[in-house]
Amino acid sequence: MGLRRSVNGAVAGGVAAALWAAQQPLDKRAFDSGYDDVELLGKAVVGGDGWKPAGVAMHVANGAAFGATYAQLRRFLPGPALAQGPAIALAEHFALWPLGTLVDRYHPRRKELTRLRGNRSAFWQAFYRHALFGITMAVIEARLNADPEADDPEPIPVSSNGHGDIRLAVGGAA
Repeated sequence: MGLRRSVNGAVAGGVAAALWAAQQPLDKRAFDSGYDDVELLGKAVVGGDGWKPAGVAMHVANGAAFGATYAQLRRFLPGPALAQGPAIALAEHFALWPLGTLVDRYHPRRKELTRLRGNRSAFWQAFYRHALFGITMAVIEARLNADPEADDPEPIPVSSNGHGDIRLAVGGAA
């Protein structure tokens, strides 16, 4: 695992999450749904009207963590980055959407939020958001991590017994 690859992935995921948050007012109108991820996150931790900055910060941080993880996994996933990013983001959407029932039941300010259980508009709105996030993250991450060798350290010659390479001990080339 390379630090540079993870940092670049975090940048890509953070930018993609910021784009997601910035365009939410548009998709709320397009899908005729008040579902708002920034509101859901922010109101979970901040009472009163100060929820928006907290929600944005949490959303971007989640995107950065997702992007860093994606950057490490991408090398092991089949297909081009432009397919991998949306696929993994949409897999997360499908895996986590059922937890909306828990949000409806246990969120501290649930009465102020759009109900998620059985809300088809919110489901497709979240589908769109995850696809947008995945495409944006994948494009940025692929550009930032274009050099696959940049993070790979020089291999240390070792044998299976842990004592190094015998060819180095006797002066041979490794």
